[in-house]
Amino acid sequence: MTEVLPELYCDEHLVAVHKPTGLLVHRTGIDRNETRFAVQMVRDQLGQHVYPVHRLDKGTSGVLLFARNPEIARQLVQQFAEQKIDKTYWAVVRGHPPEQGRIDHPLDRIQDDYDKRTRTDAPAQSAVTDYRRLACVEIPVAVDRYPVSRYALLALSPLTGRRHQLRRHLKHIAHPIIGDVRYGKGSHNRYFREHLAAPRMLLACVRMQLSHPVTGATLVIEQPVDGSFRALLQHWQWPVDVNNA
Repeated sequence: MTEVLPELYCDEHLVAVHKPTGLLVHRTGIDRNETRFAVQMVRDQLGQHVYPVHRLDKGTSGVLLFARNPEIARQLVQQFAEQKIDKTYWAVVRGHPPEQGRIDHPLDRIQDDYDKRTRTDAPAQSAVTDYRRLACVEIPVAVDRYPVSRYALLALSPLTGRRHQLRRHLKHIAHPIIGDVRYGKGSHNRYFREHLAAPRMLLACVRMQLSHPVTGATLVIEQPVDGSFRALLQHWQWPVDVNNA
């Protein structure tokens, strides 16, 4: 049976789907053996070409938006570039960050494996992320060098769109995302995988708000966390409803 991605919004101009963790948006040189890509799956579902207008890393789940023609794609990419599209992510991180804050930390460019024109020697780009702490926990387990271990659930709002921005920003403030192999901490990732049944990166795009490129109407598209991410939140009696957190 052909796998179908759940549609969160669909009209003649654009479509938003729920991308599960572990699925690439499009083919890259990093995962040469992968055969499943969100772009192709949505094309097959709709029976037409679709055009990705933003990225979600392979390990990140949640709202993924596509345009259904090149002109709509151009308009949506422009909205993203002008920071007119609001995105909210949820992440489980190590430690207890302040209740709210802003991370204003420029990021060096990362080479695109599918676009070799990206210059890694260019100046760092401005990057800003707002965050709000939704819940926290302290458990009597020495996962690292301390006798207890602390974790928190954050709502993240990236005000810029740099590659791996949220993952790199959380590492920068010493609260890395759980399950992030590249920027996180191996001991905590292993604990969540082996003892809390959470083998994935705990980062998801749960909400996107934008102006419809044709009608101008405000669109709010939501996708609560699911699977092992949701089960973990329920285990610690943390919020699971995007609107009530």
